[in-house]
Amino acid sequence: MIQGLEKRYKNGVKAISGVDLEIASGEFFAILGPNGAGKSTLINIVAQVVSKSAGTVEVFGVSIDRHPQEAKMLLGFTPQEVALDPFFTVLEVLQNHSGYYGLAHNQEWIATIMQRLGLEACALRTGRQLSGGMKRRLSIAKALVHRPKLLILDEPTAGVDVALRHALWAFIRELHALGTTILLTTHYLEEAQQLAGRVAILRDGAVVACDRTEQLLRRFGTRRFEVVVTEDSVGLPFEGCQRSSDGKRIVGEFCWEQSASLFAWLSQEGERLEDVRITEASLEEVFLRLTE
Repeated sequence: MIQGLEKRYKNGVKAISGVDLEIASGEFFAILGPNGAGKSTLINIVAQVVSKSAGTVEVFGVSIDRHPQEAKMLLGFTPQEVALDPFFTVLEVLQNHSGYYGLAHNQEWIATIMQRLGLEACALRTGRQLSGGMKRRLSIAKALVHRPKLLILDEPTAGVDVALRHALWAFIRELHALGTTILLTTHYLEEAQQLAGRVAILRDGAVVACDRTEQLLRRFGTRRFEVVVTEDSVGLPFEGCQRSSDGKRIVGEFCWEQSASLFAWLSQEGERLEDVRITEASLEEVFLRLTE
């Protein structure tokens, strides 16, 4: 739970301004926003990497102010910038990180996450011998080494190839299905639309929208349609639609409230329709509408 969260820097810049968010246990929650909106600052505060100026943050009811160590034990954090010790091997990194959390006998779980993240072949390589994609996998493995209830991912697929992106999300979906709460920031809006149950959109350090993904699409998204007709005498379904110069193609946009009118028109003109295409609203469109 986040209430009245603020972050002000010494130069007077306010990165976070009065943010209130409540994320349920077991939820897959995405935070979106343009560069400089405050996404990374917000989750870095939750992970106790950055100090806050005002407000309260609780992780499963544990205050980061009153019980910081207990709160840290409950979450795993993958930062946007990957920072690894270049001299330890992959296996040593995970073993050492287990030690930070007081886990002396964690070999079975380490083997599991290495296998699921494709790190087994690199177990004895040092950090400086890893590719960018492998470093990203190891960063996520570190965040998972103590089996956190909350996994915070800051741009986890930035700069990785398509195959790795799919592999990572398959594993993250499994973790979520097992009850892990996921808090994600990403610039890949299609990923957020497919994965997240709820989305918050930030602009200039403040939340401008927060709702279930389908509700955001319904409230702020616009569907598009394109109809090819057999006769140029077919009328338009409602105002604002466009007809091609030969009269055989009708295109337009419609909101949720206009759906009934559009489908009634399609049914009425059915015999004179040659082709119908409807494009669903996208989270990218909603994002641009709310952040421009």
